[in-house]
Amino acid sequence: MVFKMSFFQSLCPDYLPAIVRVLRRGYSPKLFAHDLWAGVTVGIVALPLAMAFAIAAGATPEQGIFTALVAGFIISGLGGSRFQIGGPTGAFVVIVGSIIVRHGYEGLVVAMLLAGLLLFLMGLFNFGQFLKFIPYPVITGFTTGIALLIVATQIKDFLGLNLVHEPSAFLDRLVACFNALPTFSSTALTLSVGTLAVMLLIRRFIPRVPAHIVGISFATAAVWMLGLPVETIGSHFGGIPAELPHFHMPVLSMNLVRAEFSDALTIALLAGIESLLSAVVADGMTGGRHNSAMELMAQGLANIASGLFGGIPATGAIARTATNIRAGAYSPISGLIHVATLATFLMICSGLLYHIPLASLAAVLIVVAWDMSELHRFKRLLHAPKMDSAVLLLTFGLTVFVDLTVAVQVGVVLSALLFMKRMSEISGVCELSTNIEVLNRKGERLENIMVYEINGPFFFGMAQRFIDTMQFTRNTPRVLIIRLGHVYHIDATAIEALEGVVQKARQSGIMIILAELSPGIRDVLRSMDTKRIIGLENILPDYQTAMVRAKEIIEKLETGD
Repeated sequence: MVFKMSFFQSLCPDYLPAIVRVLRRGYSPKLFAHDLWAGVTVGIVALPLAMAFAIAAGATPEQGIFTALVAGFIISGLGGSRFQIGGPTGAFVVIVGSIIVRHGYEGLVVAMLLAGLLLFLMGLFNFGQFLKFIPYPVITGFTTGIALLIVATQIKDFLGLNLVHEPSAFLDRLVACFNALPTFSSTALTLSVGTLAVMLLIRRFIPRVPAHIVGISFATAAVWMLGLPVETIGSHFGGIPAELPHFHMPVLSMNLVRAEFSDALTIALLAGIESLLSAVVADGMTGGRHNSAMELMAQGLANIASGLFGGIPATGAIARTATNIRAGAYSPISGLIHVATLATFLMICSGLLYHIPLASLAAVLIVVAWDMSELHRFKRLLHAPKMDSAVLLLTFGLTVFVDLTVAVQVGVVLSALLFMKRMSEISGVCELSTNIEVLNRKGERLENIMVYEINGPFFFGMAQRFIDTMQFTRNTPRVLIIRLGHVYHIDATAIEALEGVVQKARQSGIMIILAELSPGIRDVLRSMDTKRIIGLENILPDYQTAMVRAKEIIEKLETGD
C-alpha cells in the first residue's frame, strides 16, 4: 500500500503519524490478523478500566467509555507511536475529581480544551524533549502520591460503607471512612476481597490472562445469579446507555477559562509525561522509536475531542499499551480495532454492564494503584542523595496532603532548580596560571598576566560565581586572559556579567582578552554588540595569539605608547 506525501509532509517529516509510516512499508492480511487479535484483546481489557477510572474521578462510567472511544481513536490514528493505546488513566483521577467538585463537568471540559491546546502546541514546537528533563524523584513522587489517593477514594466501595458525603481531602476522607466503619457491608467486602484474590491468583499462575477481567466477571456473575444486595453500576448510575458519544458544545466564559488554566496546565503536563513514558516503554519492548512531537500533538487533539464528546482527560496508558504489544500488535490499526471492540460492547452488551458491582471495580483500582505506586522504587530513592530524597518527599507530600496542581507546579519548579544546580556544578571558572612575568626589551621584569578558563555552559546559574572570582583584591594583574574553548553555550545573563567585569576591570587598569571562542559564541557576542565593548583586537582565536597580545599591551603600558 503506497501513500503519497503531501508537500507539507515532505517539508516536515516529523509531523507524519506513525500509522502512515507503518502502512507505507506494506501491510498484509497476516499482519492485519495480528492487529485484529491484539485490538480485540486490549479492547476487552480497556472496558472495565475505562469505567473504573471515570467512576473513581467522580464522573459516570459511560464518560470513561466515551473517552476510550474518542481519544483512543485519535491517539492511535494520529499519534507518533506504533503501539500506543489511549484512554482514561489513574493519573487523572485526583485532578478530575477536584475539578468536578469545584466547577462541575463544564469546568472540566474547559480545562480539557485548554490542556489539549497546550499539548498540541508542545508537540508542534517539539517541547517533548523538555519533559525528559523532569527528574525521576519528581515523577515518582507524583505517581506514588496519586496511587495513595486512588486507594483512599476506593475505601468506601471496597468496604461497602454507607457514606452520604465523602470529603475530597485525603485526611478528611480517611476520618470519614473510619467513622463509617460500623456501616460496612459484608457482602461488598466479600466481593471485593474475592475479586482481589482472583486477580492475584491469575497474575501469579496465568499471567497472560487479563486478571481484572476474570475478577470482575466472577463478581458480576455472582451478583447477577445470586441477586446479592450490593451497589452496582446500574443501581448507582442507572445503567449505561447503549449509544455512541455525541457532540456537546461547552459553555465558555473568560472567568471559567481563567479559573481552569492552572488545572489545564496540570492536565497537560501529566498527559505529556505519561504519554511519552508509555511510548518509551513501548519502544523498550519492541526496539522501535516513537515520534514525541506527533505523539503530543495527537494527545492534544484527543483531549479536545474527548471534552467535546462527553469524555474526561486521556493519555497513553502504559498497561494497555503493554497488553497490546504482548498480544502481537503490528501497527496502530490494533488501537483502532480496540476502539471498535469497545463500541461493539457498548452497543450490544450494555445491559450486562449494569450488574458490575462497584466493590469489584474498587478492587481493580486498588491493584492498579499498587502497580502505579512502584513502592520499591520509592523506598530506593529514600537512600538517594539528600537533594533527590527531599524532592521526592516534598512532591509526594504536596500531592497527597495539599493539591495535585500545586504539586505539579512545584515539581516543575524543582526540576528547573535541580537542573540549574547540577548544570552550575559542572560549570566552573578556574585559574590556570598567575604571575606570568614579562620581560621588556631591556630585559626588565614587568607586571604579571593572569589566565583563567571557563568550563561548561556559561549561563545565569554561574554568572555570580564568575563575578565573584574576578574580584581581585591581591595580585591584581595588568592583563587578564579568559579562555572560552570549553564554553559551547552562553546566555544573556552571562554576557551581562562578562561586560560588567570588563568595564570594572578597565576602571582598575586591567585589560581583558578573550581567547579560543567557538563560532557560536562569537556570533552571540556579535549580535549582542559585546565585541564593541571588549574590543575586536582583544578577542582572539587561540591562546598563543592572546599571549602575544597581552605582552604587547603590557609593553605599551610600560612605555606609555
